[in-house]
Amino acid sequence: MVYLSATNVSKAFGEETLFENVSFHVEEHDKIGLVGANGAGKTTLFKMIIGQMEPDTGGVYVNRDAIGYMEQYACLDDGRTVLEEALSGFWKFHRMEEELHSLTAALDKAGDDAGLIERQQFLTEQYAAQGGLTYQSRVRAALLGLGFAPEDLERPLFSLSGGQRSKVSLARLLTCDAKLLLLDEPTNHLDIRSVGWLEDFLKAYDGAYLVISHDRYFLDQVTKKTFELEHGHLRMYGGGYSEYLLRKQEDREVLQHQYDSQMREIKRIEGIIAQQRQWNREKNIKTAESKQKMVDRLRGQLVKPEAELSAIRFAFNVLPGGGNDVLLAEELSKRFGEKKLFEHAKLHIRNGERVFLLGENGCGKTTLLRIITGQLPSDSGFLRLGVGIKAGYYDQNLEGLNYDKDVIHEVWDKYPQMTQTQVRNALAVFLFTGDDVFKPMRALSGGERARVALLKLMLSKANFLLLDEPTNHLDIASREALESALLGYEGTLLMVSHDRYFINKLADRVLVMKENGIEECIGNYDDYLAREEARPKCEEAVQKAVPKKQNDYQRRKELESQKRRTAGQRNRTETAIEETEAQIEQLQEAMASPQVSADYNKILELTGQLDETKQKLDGLYEQWEQLEEQLRELEEMDA
Repeated sequence: MVYLSATNVSKAFGEETLFENVSFHVEEHDKIGLVGANGAGKTTLFKMIIGQMEPDTGGVYVNRDAIGYMEQYACLDDGRTVLEEALSGFWKFHRMEEELHSLTAALDKAGDDAGLIERQQFLTEQYAAQGGLTYQSRVRAALLGLGFAPEDLERPLFSLSGGQRSKVSLARLLTCDAKLLLLDEPTNHLDIRSVGWLEDFLKAYDGAYLVISHDRYFLDQVTKKTFELEHGHLRMYGGGYSEYLLRKQEDREVLQHQYDSQMREIKRIEGIIAQQRQWNREKNIKTAESKQKMVDRLRGQLVKPEAELSAIRFAFNVLPGGGNDVLLAEELSKRFGEKKLFEHAKLHIRNGERVFLLGENGCGKTTLLRIITGQLPSDSGFLRLGVGIKAGYYDQNLEGLNYDKDVIHEVWDKYPQMTQTQVRNALAVFLFTGDDVFKPMRALSGGERARVALLKLMLSKANFLLLDEPTNHLDIASREALESALLGYEGTLLMVSHDRYFINKLADRVLVMKENGIEECIGNYDDYLAREEARPKCEEAVQKAVPKKQNDYQRRKELESQKRRTAGQRNRTETAIEETEAQIEQLQEAMASPQVSADYNKILELTGQLDETKQKLDGLYEQWEQLEEQLRELEEMDA
């Protein structure tokens, strides 16, 4: 079943064509990611689908009653609570509940009215069959999965942040009866745990969805097709984001090869034409004209590969110097009033490391970065930056920008030693060219403001960068450019991010903030995830080895007994190894003696014995390693 189809859709704003001749369809159970640079027209296309905007040409055909749409910036009813707003889409159940309540009241007055009883029974059955008995629990589960605490459900909407309001809108959308979901940046404002919940929800979702996202890890998890809006055209690829990248590169290479081959053929024929015209005879002129027709035909068929989109070209220069210890911190804690954010936080960041700080929203990650940069005091503990370390801080809220300035003076006033030409050249690297440099800061998009903040940071030459959600507001191309630059950065990095693709690309270590300290995991996000998935199995194994019901004395007694048995087996194995090695030496000496070396049959016999003895020795070594590992585990359990 086709839920949505678009045919030859085009849209322009003034003289700028956003996209043209866009055609696609969405079928039942399709899981599609829509990608493209900021400004490519993705949200505009969504607005055409839901009827908020009309295309200039072509048409969009859709059953709008089957669509659920989440905007990036949700407009909610401030008079409601969180739970009331999330439940507001279930008006059909609300009407049923009101009618059932009225029927109950009428039956109390009228007694046994057959018509009322029949209507009540019919409505009760419909209410149950359509999910009326479970919709409230589903909505509550969605709100809790997206990061709301149970007590938050009764909070009025006017008290929520923009990110929390978006979560309410998302919960309302996910639990509605729509057959096709249109999701515009649904992972914005979600922490990693909430994004994981959303991924699990969408994987189990029975309908279709079209999702705009710059979260590449998320797209890989939940999409099976990819639509790309680029250079005003829409192209379709099978697979999630990573597969789309591979296929796009393959298509580009094939197209480039075809283009290069055709250009070589055109140049070869043009050389023949030039030669024939030089001879200037009637036959040569006819040949030249014939060849020119071939060239014209080839040029008409020529498909030139589209240029790569402009992307930020980062290059972070750093101040020389600085020792191995970039940051040392012990027993840091912070609370605001009665709310404790964290305590016992310990950090040791070394020169050249790329470290990511993870944790749920509200656990204090940004606060910790501000303590490190001196913007906030800690309540307790010790913190020291290494000698020769200059820290640079990227604030996810972009509070360091002055919105009363234009773009060029926002940068120039920070670095007055630079010439105007140098500043304009630097801005051009960050895609601010021509009159763009005179745009007022307050008129910029979120992505443009982020680029200005990153440029200011790049020019600081800091050798220790603290980045708080640096990929927020950036499109995919800009995120990849930032990754490339940070991979080549020679300083030290401490970053907060929910972008798991970004973490996987860069992380040497992952630090996870907890209320009572910081846990460390060597490696990237996938390594951390694997460790977390293995943790319950390890705990279960320990519990099986030492049942909870046993008291401490019994536990230690059994452990000591098991340690003695294992140590005895290990010692006996060591003795067997020594004896076997001695046997091997004896066999080798016997084979080297003159009497045996001259006896072919005896050599064969001893060779067979030697092989058997070496195999026995290999088995004994393997047994010893297993016993040694068991003994080590028992020692750790007894520690």
